[in-house]
Amino acid sequence: MKFGVFLPVSGKAAGSEVLTDASQQAEGLGYDSVWAAERLVNPYEMNTAYPYKENQQWQSFVPPEVPFLEPLTVLSFLSGVTKKVGLGISVAVLPYRHPLYTARVATSIDTLSKGRLILGVGIGWMVEEFESLNVDFHKRGAMSNEQLDIFNTLWSRPKPSFQGKFYKFPPLEVSPRPVQQPRFPIWTGGESEAAVKRAAKYADAWFSYHVKISAKDLADKYANVKKIATDLGRKQPPDLCCCRPIDITDKPVPQNDEELVGTADQLIASLKKFKDIGVQHMALQFMVGRWPERRAKIERVAKEVLPALR
Repeated sequence: MKFGVFLPVSGKAAGSEVLTDASQQAEGLGYDSVWAAERLVNPYEMNTAYPYKENQQWQSFVPPEVPFLEPLTVLSFLSGVTKKVGLGISVAVLPYRHPLYTARVATSIDTLSKGRLILGVGIGWMVEEFESLNVDFHKRGAMSNEQLDIFNTLWSRPKPSFQGKFYKFPPLEVSPRPVQQPRFPIWTGGESEAAVKRAAKYADAWFSYHVKISAKDLADKYANVKKIATDLGRKQPPDLCCCRPIDITDKPVPQNDEELVGTADQLIASLKKFKDIGVQHMALQFMVGRWPERRAKIERVAKEVLPALR
């Protein structure tokens, strides 16, 4: 089982010195990947409920005035200060960018990093962000599906072209080709029925994010992804990967099957359940506000927890 860690791309710690330290720390500690989260704008007025927080208020989590770096730019920077750790985005909201632009940036990162990019993608959730960018929120699923078709076309045949409802282009090249072949891995996020179908059809991995979920429930959801993939004629279903919040404590805490919180021994027991259901790669989100404390917890998990799960 592989593990990644989210880096501080927002807040006061979001700068070159901390990101260099954080990525090199993760690489030195043996994490398999580092991750940058996506947010292009933060509206002052927002009525959309945040789907991944109990009070459903994104602004209580990330106020509008908090700095937030563009994640693909961050991955480009990280490619130059690391040597072997995977570089992931969680997740690029596909309709926010033209697919040819995303393809150009992605293959550039893959080239500069010598084949370390993991392109996590999704369709987005914040209505106000779509409105600010003049992108139709209600067409985001169909737009994303076309983009995924394009990514599967660009490097699979000579002189690729595309004629879709939202995107059209004549024969062209996006070169250099990705170092990873036939292209960099694409992991699709989302937990809805449509997202599950998207993963089953297009993804190299289903990259779900559940704040709370048991290994059993995740296995049941993944079984549906595999079934749909089989029905679609895929010989190999997408891998099972996920993002999960985590916290390591000094003293034992009451346990439940849906959260990753506790001492090293408690976390080992909880994470083994996810390893047993076939999770290939888990990106860990350390729920600590200040970077120095988060940095210490990232180190503790690497040294006290991960060796038991390799």
